[in-house]
Amino acid sequence: MKGHKDKSSDRKYILAVDDDPDIVRLIEQALNRQGLKVSAFTDAAMALEDFKVNCKDCTMILSDIRMPGMNGYEFIKKTKGIDKHVKTILMSSFEIQEKEFHNLLSDIKVDAFLQKPFHIQQLNDAIEKINAKTD
Repeated sequence: MKGHKDKSSDRKYILAVDDDPDIVRLIEQALNRQGLKVSAFTDAAMALEDFKVNCKDCTMILSDIRMPGMNGYEFIKKTKGIDKHVKTILMSSFEIQEKEFHNLLSDIKVDAFLQKPFHIQQLNDAIEKINAKTD
């Protein structure tokens, strides 16, 4: 079974977007080691185009908040407009309290927030917790 042609339902498709290529690569490699399928982008507009085409296969979005062009809030709002059920994790290097964060995004359901820098285990835990809620 090879990458894009693998349509088996036991492999999750996660869309990851961050303007820092090193962070995207790290996330992609770590999640691939967990057996998860990842589509990674450094440009939110390109990621949105991918989501429009592949939203039926995408189960989760991991997005940075602060990016040039389209920021993470706008990106999530647009993806939720396409598929309101897609699970979302936002991440930021800026300190935001979770309560404050949910007040800012009261019109958008975000499933988790990660403060950068984070350990890959924290990302894995967030993904497992979100998946446990939907199983």
